[in-house]
Amino acid sequence: MMAAMTQRERVTATLKREEVDRVPVSMWRHFYGSETSAEKLAEAMRGFQERFDWDFMKVNPRASYHVEDWGVKTRYDGDASPRVVSTPVKNPADWQKIGVLDVNKGALGEQLACLEIISRGLKGKVPFIMTVFTPLAIAARLVGSEEIFLKQLREETPLVNHALEAISQTFIKFAGACLERGASGLFYATTAWATSDRLSEEEYRRLARPYDLKLLNALPPADFHVLHVCRANNLLRVVADYPVHAFSWDARAAGNPSLVEGQRIVGGKAVVGGIGHDRDLAMATPALLAAEIAGLRTAMGKRGWMLGPGCTFLPETPEANLQAVRDAVGR
Repeated sequence: MMAAMTQRERVTATLKREEVDRVPVSMWRHFYGSETSAEKLAEAMRGFQERFDWDFMKVNPRASYHVEDWGVKTRYDGDASPRVVSTPVKNPADWQKIGVLDVNKGALGEQLACLEIISRGLKGKVPFIMTVFTPLAIAARLVGSEEIFLKQLREETPLVNHALEAISQTFIKFAGACLERGASGLFYATTAWATSDRLSEEEYRRLARPYDLKLLNALPPADFHVLHVCRANNLLRVVADYPVHAFSWDARAAGNPSLVEGQRIVGGKAVVGGIGHDRDLAMATPALLAAEIAGLRTAMGKRGWMLGPGCTFLPETPEANLQAVRDAVGR
């Protein structure tokens, strides 16, 4: 029997496709009621980590942190998902007003302060990764709807590109600052855009990929970058060569590859996922989850994968289900 590994050792070995004592596991969710201050959010994240002893922490920052400093305004109502009440891009010409931000101020600065608190609390024992969205995903939140953004992206490309450049430069600085504050890497998420439901493969390569890579290629060395390819019918094949250490996606969604298939697509790099995150997780029974995870472990073995949700899971998910996920991999 293999000797027990630390959380950091287990994650590092998995990223290298080395054998581990057990499969690493983590789950992540929003704590909307705690997101309005760095201290409260850090406390909620650390409490969740201490409760379940995950192998790594995926930081879910304030839901709109990445767009507030450009003028997006949201309204919070307790533990409910915040509602966007105003966006800065009212017409195509407004894209020219989007400039490079000082990442040490405003909402961005507040999230950096949160990471400092988290890093001090974890004391280097548990790797943590910060959620950063791709430039296209960020730009899309600056307008009233995804449909409006898609129309302007296609028809007013030079204007949108002006903003994408400023967003890229801002988040190159922000991502670097996250690493300086102790993050092991990024959870780099495409949200609604790396899916054929929104863009063709050709469009993604032309309109999104250059900015995705601009950010990733500008970062200092890190240990644990994860590319999260969101939604059903994802474009995993289009982004499979990105310079990250692992890939995450909803392996249960329509049109998406399984974890086994996806690992072949990404050239054998580590993959993260396998667990449902929506109603299927919230409504499951602990026994059902244990059986599903047993099947995954048989299919995936002990090398090159981590157990996790296909995306951020619903806050109302019963703790018993989370405990069943944690218990299914052992101690």
